[in-house]
Order: sequence, then structure tokens, then C-alpha cells
Amino acid sequence: MTETSYLLQTAVPLIWPAVAVAGALIRTRHSPSRQATLETWQRWWSIVALGCGSLWMTIAFLGFPDVMATAIGFARTPFTFEIAFANLGLAVLGLRAASSSATSRERITVGLGAGMFLWGALIGHVYQWFANGDHAPGNTGGVLVSDLLVPTVMIFLAHRSHQLSSGRTRPAAAVLG
Repeated sequence: MTETSYLLQTAVPLIWPAVAVAGALIRTRHSPSRQATLETWQRWWSIVALGCGSLWMTIAFLGFPDVMATAIGFARTPFTFEIAFANLGLAVLGLRAASSSATSRERITVGLGAGMFLWGALIGHVYQWFANGDHAPGNTGGVLVSDLLVPTVMIFLAHRSHQLSSGRTRPAAAVLG
């Protein structure tokens, strides 16, 4: 595998967060308030980064289990089927969190639930990397960043939204000083 091919393959998981950021930036250019901007960011992150990203993984692990097993440096086992349905659960949660009736608390819970799976996967990827020398494109690189950032950003956005809606924001001077 060439270096360019490796870099392209390892970057695939970053597509969904990148699309979410681009979509939210474009959509919030003329946003009427900080709360509206934050709501838009939460929806884009929930639908695209978590929802579509997880749905993509569901389809990939169900439709192409041998390819996905090779991409992460594992042999094909029932594990690929289980990962597909774990990702389907995350996709459903992401779409629920994008609902206009979803509360900040619900979105934090979705982010934490996603984090339990994705952060656990992150630890597993790092372990395989160092313990077994697994440098497969689906085990290192973009997947590590995605597994860390998707739930972290989701939790941060929901927490910030809760602060704004409850009036519990601190002035910038208090944060910096």
C-alpha cells in the first residue's frame, strides 16, 4: 500500500465530522442568536457526525465485512456483525438528538452513550496499535480522532446550550482572568 493510499484510507472516518463542520458553518453565517447558532451546530453534529457516520459504519460492516475486517487489521469474526449493530444504535441516537424536541440533557446523555462505545473503541485501537503493531488504516489515524471528537464535541455543544438556556454563562473576563 502506498503512503498516499494509506493516508486516504485512514482519513475516511474524518469525512463525517468535516461535513458537519462545513454544513454548520455555512448554515450559521446569518444566525440570529448564539442559541440559534448552537442549536444548528448540535443538529449538524448529531445528524452528520454521529448519525450518518454511524450509519455509514453499519452499512460498511454489514455489506462488506471482509473489507472492514481487513481495514482494521483483524480477521473476519462475528465481531464485525456486532460492530454494525452497535453503530446502528449510535445512528438512531444521533438522529434522535437532532430532533427539535431533544433537550440539552438528552443530548448530553446521547453524547455520553456514544462516548462509552467510541472511547472504548479508541482505547482498543490504541492497544492494538502498540501491543500488536496494528497499523492498518482503520485502526490508526482518522478513526482515533473521530472516536475521540464525535462524542466529546456532542457533549460540549449540549453542555454549552444548557448553560446559555439557563443563563449560567460566565463573562469572558471571568473565564480568562
